[in-house]
Amino acid sequence: MIEEARKIRLIMGLRRAGVTETHVLSAIERVPREAFLPPLFHDQAYDDVALPIGLGQTISMPSVVGYMTQQLELHDRHKVLEIGTGSGYQTAILARLCRRIYTIEIHKELLREAEQRFNQLRLYNIVTHCADGGQGWAAQAPFDRIIMTCAAMTEPPRNLLNQLAVGGIIILPLTDPDGQQILYKLRRTEDDYEGEQLWPVKFVPLLPKPATHNSTSMPVSEERCRA
Repeated sequence: MIEEARKIRLIMGLRRAGVTETHVLSAIERVPREAFLPPLFHDQAYDDVALPIGLGQTISMPSVVGYMTQQLELHDRHKVLEIGTGSGYQTAILARLCRRIYTIEIHKELLREAEQRFNQLRLYNIVTHCADGGQGWAAQAPFDRIIMTCAAMTEPPRNLLNQLAVGGIIILPLTDPDGQQILYKLRRTEDDYEGEQLWPVKFVPLLPKPATHNSTSMPVSEERCRA
């Protein structure tokens, strides 16, 4: 009962913060955030705070997750690319809202833990990849939507822009010359990109390459490849 009350309080807080799309709130409500956290932080699972998950990485604030998800304008037939699996929390929410999500994580240990969570929650429309997220996933492109949960430098990675379908949306944090991170929303047109600045954020940086692991591509289970 306590967990349920905390979850309700969080959902109400998200509404007040501007996350108002019913399908987004429903997806957040259906994903148990505590399943993506170390036991030490389970009592903070439904607080609107970022929390450490190991290897210098964090799980984002639910308000940031909700806001970014809402800005993606997702449809249940969309094919989505996520850069930065992390704990898998954002991935799991996206999986409730789209046809299939392809997610890339540079840290093999984090990715394996996330895969176990996806299997436990029976999220079979997620495909994982341990690689350099800045390179995207050309073999699976184009994508209807792309989301980055790590900060690029001053310009969006060209590989990601090239892998976005015409009419598609990419949400990503960029770092300005003063070191401040700003969340951007870009939409690809027939011959260019239209963009808008959303709000200041703070994400871990996009790492350039896996230092000690080979790049691998694998679904979490055979069922995960089903539409």
